[in-house]
Amino acid sequence: MSDELISVGEPLPRIRMVEPLDDRLLRVTWASGQEQVVDLAPALLSRRVFMPLRQDDALFRAVTVEEFGTAIEWPGGIDFSALWLSKLPPVDFGNADFRKAMDELGMTLEGMAAALEISRRQVADYRKGKPIPRSIAYATRYLVDQRRQRVG
Repeated sequence: MSDELISVGEPLPRIRMVEPLDDRLLRVTWASGQEQVVDLAPALLSRRVFMPLRQDDALFRAVTVEEFGTAIEWPGGIDFSALWLSKLPPVDFGNADFRKAMDELGMTLEGMAAALEISRRQVADYRKGKPIPRSIAYATRYLVDQRRQRVG
């Protein structure tokens, strides 16, 4: 019994480095070496405690990685956990990503249009090459995540 390993799931994500960008974006470099640009703007609008980060550019740029890489933090005790950050979708979402999401969802142009509450023409344009608005990217990622949770 003493030499058996017990697994409790995936290891917690660790952050190696964080770089503030414009528009409340952050470039997060994970301990694995993977880089991800995430948008904190929606989260900063969600709670009153984040108001200083919404209003003060200098404060937002003062972000640092917590000593053990388990969070990012700002002066004044504001922080976000690495686990929470790892769940955020990356900002980059292109036409190939949109097509792949449609394939994974098994959606037709009409089905995707209905799911996103946009026109069939817009879906066709996003499949081809039209730039995808962040709101459509987030909604598409949400649909894919919901499907993955149902499928298991």
